[in-house]
Amino acid sequence: MNRCRILIVGGGIGGLTSAIALGRRGFEVAIIERDPTWSVYGVGIIQQANVIRAMAQLGVVEDYIHAGFGFDGVEIFAPDGRRLAAVQSPRLVEGYPANVGIGRKALQAVLSERARSSGAQIKLGVTVHALEDDGEGVAVRFSDGGADRYDLLIGADGLYSQIRTILFPDASKPLFENQGVWRYNFPRPADVVCLHAYEGPRGIGLVPLSNDVMYMYLTTPEPGNPRYLREGLAQTMRGKLAGAAPRIAALAEAITDDDGVVYKPLESVFLDGPWYKGRCVLIGDAAHATTPHLGQGAGMAIEDSLVLADELARFDRIEDALEAFQARRQDRCRYIVEASRAICRAQVAGEPVDQARATGEMFKKVAEPI
Repeated sequence: MNRCRILIVGGGIGGLTSAIALGRRGFEVAIIERDPTWSVYGVGIIQQANVIRAMAQLGVVEDYIHAGFGFDGVEIFAPDGRRLAAVQSPRLVEGYPANVGIGRKALQAVLSERARSSGAQIKLGVTVHALEDDGEGVAVRFSDGGADRYDLLIGADGLYSQIRTILFPDASKPLFENQGVWRYNFPRPADVVCLHAYEGPRGIGLVPLSNDVMYMYLTTPEPGNPRYLREGLAQTMRGKLAGAAPRIAALAEAITDDDGVVYKPLESVFLDGPWYKGRCVLIGDAAHATTPHLGQGAGMAIEDSLVLADELARFDRIEDALEAFQARRQDRCRYIVEASRAICRAQVAGEPVDQARATGEMFKKVAEPI
């Protein structure tokens, strides 16, 4: 089936890794991305051993590791700053670290360069205006007035997926989880060489991104889903850190740039029904968006990309490939969404969370083959 023409809607992590995986299999791939500037947050992302394994399978692991900061475990701290435990992560690729912290801009640069070199055609500032699946192919009309026909359409367009709405208008909508996440970059101290995770009703973590930079994430209860103005955002984040462990409180004083603060309400969605319809399929956040408490949202999208390319290469009929794809992915992605939600909801309720146990269980789960 490697002569198929495939349209990927969405130029994020899932869309780009799909283009790389499909290009390596000989498929003809085009990507459209609604954002004309193709912008990404200026902070970072944590990715674990299963993602390093996936990047090796995609053939980008050298550039990927070079662009980030590798480490082999997580240190868990009490809310008052006492060190409680160290959880070692399994290495899944010989000679490479178990985890990587990487800036989102750096990650996009690695993936977009490889997607283009794999043959993907990328158009920015374009959305799907209409699509029609006649059983033999998908006819697409674009927002810029163009039109084309594809053998398969992949919706990799995120939490508020346009393609999900078109295919499954009655499907579950994103659910606000009564929490938000705040992120901010800092100079990296010499001793932050792995994830430092602080337990408590506020989830706080320090993540190394390079020799020079780390970022802090902070999850906070946000009843009513408030909207925060950009002006004063740094002061608001500082206030959310009041009473934190001494090290975190000291860092909070350096949060001064409103534009450097990234805040997002936390939402999740999991499609219990089909992820595909005819010759259209959803991947990543479009099908199974998770809260960030286990750091696996992007990892699940990247694994989706590999499995989908694998099944499309294995089957003669696209419909059979899509069925096999969902069968391989559904339970694994459900575990991540539900386990992440459980941590989130416990924090919101003020209940204790055994972060070391949850992290260890997750590492064991994602080390399994995909």
